[in-house]
Amino acid sequence: MELYAQVLTYAIPGFVLLIIIEYIASIIMKKNVVRSMDTVASLSSGMTNTLKDVAGLGVVILSYDWMVDHIALFEISSPIWLYVLAFVLIDFASYWSHRWNHEINVFWNRHIVHHSSEEFNLSCALRQSISGIVGVYFFLYIPMALIGIPAQIVAIVAPLHLFAQFWYHTRLIDRMGLLEHIIVTPSHHRVHHAINPEYIDKNYAAIFIVWDKWFGTFQEEQDDIPPVYGVKKPVSTWNPFFINWQHMWGIAKDAWRTERLWDKVRIWFMPTGWRPDDVSSKYPVHIDSDVYDQVKYEPATNAWLKAWSWFQLIFTNVLIFYMLKNIADLSYIDIMMYVVFVALTIFAYTSLMDRDFIALPAELAKFAFGISILYRMDGWFGMEDILATATTIMAIYMIISLLMSIYFTVFDKRVSSKSVRA
Repeated sequence: MELYAQVLTYAIPGFVLLIIIEYIASIIMKKNVVRSMDTVASLSSGMTNTLKDVAGLGVVILSYDWMVDHIALFEISSPIWLYVLAFVLIDFASYWSHRWNHEINVFWNRHIVHHSSEEFNLSCALRQSISGIVGVYFFLYIPMALIGIPAQIVAIVAPLHLFAQFWYHTRLIDRMGLLEHIIVTPSHHRVHHAINPEYIDKNYAAIFIVWDKWFGTFQEEQDDIPPVYGVKKPVSTWNPFFINWQHMWGIAKDAWRTERLWDKVRIWFMPTGWRPDDVSSKYPVHIDSDVYDQVKYEPATNAWLKAWSWFQLIFTNVLIFYMLKNIADLSYIDIMMYVVFVALTIFAYTSLMDRDFIALPAELAKFAFGISILYRMDGWFGMEDILATATTIMAIYMIISLLMSIYFTVFDKRVSSKSVRA
């Protein structure tokens, strides 16, 4: 975990820098690819994924370490080939896990957050799941275990493989010539994120586009068909916690409401979006039937709320960065308290962005919990060693945050929604 935290302390600033560069480039190129609150929501979602990983909120049914120790058939002596094989096989496994996340109803809940943005830019690449708690695709790593690729190699290659998927989430890079036939490019991935009938559920590959071409899921981007982004059933919230679980909640309600026992069972494993006939007719849900007339989610806001949301995002990022840098000095209980406080913070301010009244009780819970941490630890997790006024700063922040939440939920009554047409 300490190694993972150290990697993130380099990766996060790198991601942020590239997002800023993309924004500056979009201004120069006069292409509007960013919406302020959408970007805050995307980056906030990325932070929740970091919190989940740091807290260790994941269950692996069968660990790779165990598999390679018990079923390896070969021993490869060349370390270079080990890294190459690991990267290719991880990419192959990624193709199938990604595809099944799209095609199977219950597994879509693990992935919907990544597609929930109605924009396509580098920030949306950071919309990563917190609902994929149980590792259900462990069997896809069996070929690597049989070959005998050590767990240490996989531990190094897997994060690199994940980070290598960041750069192609952009609309600013056009076709890339010969590379279009070898690796996943921005053009390929724009197709993947699109909900156009011509594009939906295509181009699942992570690095090598050949998997899609071999298994019949490849679709080239068409100049006369501009991609429309998002999901067919709009999530209509900036809150990453709601986005991560709303599809699962919908399946659970349908499974409870349907009368046929067989439908209660099979709904979880049917193609994504399938609903029993009796439920779909009695409890209809809104699906965007004409994606070319898409109306993007944009609750009523103002410059003050935007500024406050960006401040919360930046301040929360600083808190997470401090935790990652000092994770070796924190006990597991300390880490869990830190994670809970930051999670409450993100839940509260993203709810405020939605103009949802639940933001206020969430902020109250965060305030009470934060003050209890300051009292219990006589400071903020040892931050006073590098910043003498850390306790005062945290106390003032929590007070101001509570007052701002009261203002925006009680006194600033601009709660009617507006929308942005695509």
